[in-house]
Amino acid sequence: MEVELSAPNGKRWTQPLGLFINNEFVKSSNGQTITSVNPATEEEICSVFAATEEDVDKAVAAARKAFKHPSWKSLSGTERGALMVKLADLVAQHAETLATIECLDNGKPYSVALSENVPEVINVLKYYAGYADKNFGQVIDVGPAKFAYTVKEPLGVCGQIIPWNYPLDMAAWKLGPALCCGNTVVLKLAEQTPLSVLYMAKLIKEAGFPPGVVNIINGHGPEAGAALVQHPNVDKIAFTGSTATGKQIMKMASGTMKNITLETGGKSPLLIFEDADLDLAATWSHTGIMSNQGQICTATSRILVHEKVCDAFVEKFKAKVKDISILGDPFEESTFQGPQVTKAQYERVLGYIRSGKEEGATIMLGGEAAPHKGKGFFIQPTVFTDVKPTMKIFQEEIFGPCVAIAAFKTEEEAIELANNTAYGLGAALFTRDLTRAHRVAREIEAGMVWINSSNDSDFRIPFGGVKQSGIGRELGEAGLAPYCNIKAIHVNMTA
Repeated sequence: MEVELSAPNGKRWTQPLGLFINNEFVKSSNGQTITSVNPATEEEICSVFAATEEDVDKAVAAARKAFKHPSWKSLSGTERGALMVKLADLVAQHAETLATIECLDNGKPYSVALSENVPEVINVLKYYAGYADKNFGQVIDVGPAKFAYTVKEPLGVCGQIIPWNYPLDMAAWKLGPALCCGNTVVLKLAEQTPLSVLYMAKLIKEAGFPPGVVNIINGHGPEAGAALVQHPNVDKIAFTGSTATGKQIMKMASGTMKNITLETGGKSPLLIFEDADLDLAATWSHTGIMSNQGQICTATSRILVHEKVCDAFVEKFKAKVKDISILGDPFEESTFQGPQVTKAQYERVLGYIRSGKEEGATIMLGGEAAPHKGKGFFIQPTVFTDVKPTMKIFQEEIFGPCVAIAAFKTEEEAIELANNTAYGLGAALFTRDLTRAHRVAREIEAGMVWINSSNDSDFRIPFGGVKQSGIGRELGEAGLAPYCNIKAIHVNMTA
């Protein structure tokens, strides 16, 4: 049920391979497995067991039993919070191992996994640990004849499905509020990147969580994911991933009218007005699209620039990309951009680059595959100019290191172009005019707007979108609402 692995940075660890059910690693019911591939070398790392519908049943049964068992149900919020803090401390102790696994399995630079992703897990867990004994109901004054109050109760068994672009972060975003509110969990990992969260499962047990409170399964979406979403004993589904899959989950969850939270796709705009600090805009524009290999749902992948400063901005942006976006071995300190996560994603991105060429956009920079020592799913950071709003590269989510740049004449046109999308996740704008900044932020159809920055999200601030970018919010105090039921209790004081 485990294998000894090592990475190019010299780190060695014992990697679990099983499904984590009831605090134990077990084989899948029919022995089926999924092979994890290192996207930087195209070599197999190891194979992990993949859940069947029968395995999902077992995981859900374990979670349901744990939800009702006194070892979890009778814990105070303070005690739940203490378990979460213990888990956060263990994550900190194992930070280098977790970052190594994330780098090897996902392809993101080790330096980023260690300095950004693992700390995000720690911060989110500790943040929601602090809320575990502060998620209060209310007493509502309706006059002396009645005493009315509310209590916040856990929903029950929560099915959670996370994507491959931020495995550790997304696991924390899902587990933190669910456990804070007293729920139990069946967490379904992305089949492309299961290894880091499987290692984290060992830490969950070590932290002292009772058996069945957190169950972690690997498996293919159409089999394990579908079984989890449709399971009659699952009370809630939380999903992060593509809009297309989110729509299917909505349909499947409707059979049992499950509570759902969806964080789906994006095609976020970044507006640069004529009075903007162009150096600042170029810096944040680069971060907003090129970090994490462009594999970010909120990536500001459409840059809209006022025509008076468009040429000057493009030159500054190109210089940033050339200077910062260094492709290479994810374990090298100098590497900014690793490979795309899988061959399928690599081919998808290259397909969009071809589409941009065919539709008449100009490739100002990049546009080619870039194997490292002849291997890996690497793609040059790609900058498109002369982009029209009808082009696929302007309308569709690429999820790669590709940005489309278009010019606008007026504020009204900029807002119209920004909102010309089925998505509404994030947006950014750059201006020195504070009044315009607030005015435009209110007009943009998005769940989040950054003024003079891009993608600088924070675990204390709600995260989520509108339109086809999802339903509900994660992070911040708002992230608690999807994981608890507000029960109203009426007491007749005249009885």
